[in-house]
Amino acid sequence: MKKNLVVSLLVLSLVVVGLAAFGAGGRRGNGAGATSAVALPAGVAEVVLEALVGTDGEYAAYATYAAILEKYGDVQPYANIMKAEARHIAALQKLLDRYGIQYPTVNPYLGKVAVPASLPEAAQAGIDAEKANVSLYEEQMAVVAEYPDIVRVFTNLQAASQNSHLSAFERALASGGTSGR
Repeated sequence: MKKNLVVSLLVLSLVVVGLAAFGAGGRRGNGAGATSAVALPAGVAEVVLEALVGTDGEYAAYATYAAILEKYGDVQPYANIMKAEARHIAALQKLLDRYGIQYPTVNPYLGKVAVPASLPEAAQAGIDAEKANVSLYEEQMAVVAEYPDIVRVFTNLQAASQNSHLSAFERALASGGTSGR
């Protein structure tokens, strides 16, 4: 509960800073590729930012798989899915830049994720993380429904978690923690 409150406050503060910078004509996003855009309502901006920086978001997933790879080496499916998470992060950053929303450009979870004690536990952690990610997008979909570009990105990211990542981790768990590729 306390952890969710801290993350919510972080997300809200980043939204407020981003909206203030946007309203003041300051630089938007991280400055990379920012264009003129319509400001999002705070609630919509908050869920887009949460998809990136929330505890069930893309930064957290990337950091989890990076920690697993650091401990266990270049094992599958973690290596491939970490690369996919990098693409997910880039897609969300592009949206955030488009709407002028500030976000941390350095992943705040890197080096702070507890590494599972075994590869089967790592596969289970992947399953749990991907299920949480699918649920996150499901919950947020109604909030972003009026923004087709955001819906499209969220739908694609949710589908990747549901249809690709989750099943890869389920197969890895059944095979002792890796996919054997």
